[in-house]
Amino acid sequence: MNLSPLSNSNKPPSEPDETLTLESHNPISAGQDLFFLLSDKILALILSNLTKRQQISACLVCKRWLKISGGLLTSLRLLDWDFLDSGRLSYRFPNLVDVDIVQGCIISNRNNSGVCLSDKFVSVHVDLFISDNGLFWKPEFLGARVIDRGVRVLAQRCRNIRRLVLLGASEDGLGYIANECLALQELELCSCTDLDLKGLAGFRNLQILKLVGSVNGLYGSVISDIGLTILAQGCPRLLKLELVGCEGSYDGIKAIGQCCQMLEELTLCDHNFEGGWLAALSYCMNLKTLKFQSCKFIDPSPGPDEYLGSCLALEELRLERCRLRDKQGLGALFLVCEAVRELVFEDCWGLDNNSFGAASICRRVMSLSLEGCSLLTMDGFEPVVLSWKELKRLTVVSCNNIKDSAMTPELATLFSLLKELKWRPDSKSILLSGFEGTGVWQKGGRSFKI
Repeated sequence: MNLSPLSNSNKPPSEPDETLTLESHNPISAGQDLFFLLSDKILALILSNLTKRQQISACLVCKRWLKISGGLLTSLRLLDWDFLDSGRLSYRFPNLVDVDIVQGCIISNRNNSGVCLSDKFVSVHVDLFISDNGLFWKPEFLGARVIDRGVRVLAQRCRNIRRLVLLGASEDGLGYIANECLALQELELCSCTDLDLKGLAGFRNLQILKLVGSVNGLYGSVISDIGLTILAQGCPRLLKLELVGCEGSYDGIKAIGQCCQMLEELTLCDHNFEGGWLAALSYCMNLKTLKFQSCKFIDPSPGPDEYLGSCLALEELRLERCRLRDKQGLGALFLVCEAVRELVFEDCWGLDNNSFGAASICRRVMSLSLEGCSLLTMDGFEPVVLSWKELKRLTVVSCNNIKDSAMTPELATLFSLLKELKWRPDSKSILLSGFEGTGVWQKGGRSFKI
């Protein structure tokens, strides 16, 4: 039996299959690296979709992958100063926009010390010493010249940095950053002196500044009115300013208010300001947010009420982890912030009925948040809340002395009119059952969180 072929016998022989080749003259061999044929841009796009752990593994494939994956990293926290000083950091990660070099500036003995000190800003291994006063340690930092040299290397090779955290940089070091990193918008300075702040004058687009003058147990730099005045004159376009462990008085805050007219947010953390500084807040004409964090006092001597003034544009006042035993200072603060719309107390020690009663002068409050204020009772809470006719949002959490059993019908009526309510003064709260039959929980009603 003769079987005819399926293909036409007159058809010329088939040509090589080109589906396995990118070019007709360059067939792909079995052992060839297909990724080698991809451009750096396409390979970078592929690596960018990996998780951080997968990217670390991908760095070990070859030098090309190592370089491309390094270009994907934009944020870095320096641990080894030699990595920066040698120029390897900028070569390995050329596209950095967020750099923190604080921990790299601290000389740490990892081999001989098993004690690690963790602070809000850094975590370092420390060397301990024993004296007659007990156990203590003394940190060692790199010299200003060494730090300035490293900062200069960073500025020359990573010019697209937008956020930078420095420790111990001098006026010259700040000048290098200002001249090279024109896109820098956020800067954090630790352990610097008043005169070092002269280098801030060269920053053109700086909008957010955090100044850490003193950290208990780590370093104790002094930032006084001189430094605050230099800061104010050198950074007139600031939008946010945070002062940590700084000293000063009325003159320094006044200079900030007069020069930084665009300032919208001011944060004071563990400040050591002299009495009378609160009156200078009225010069911050566009201030919208005022925060106090971990402050031992507000103002030890605010002076007569008629000289305090007020911040008419203020919208939010936050007090977090503060000691509020100073009744006079707290009352002066409420007077200066009488136009505030949102009031927040978080884990503030010493906020009792008398202290909280001074807040009734802030008659435009629309939102109140109380958390961890265990000294406040219903007797001090209710009169103030009822006096705020514009109140729309209320949060009460972990205030154990505010009892549901002491609630009056007037306060319950106010709760039914709020747009948002989060009520958990303690674990025994029975407010939920108390609202039965009021219609508060009906569909389409207001938002409540219990």
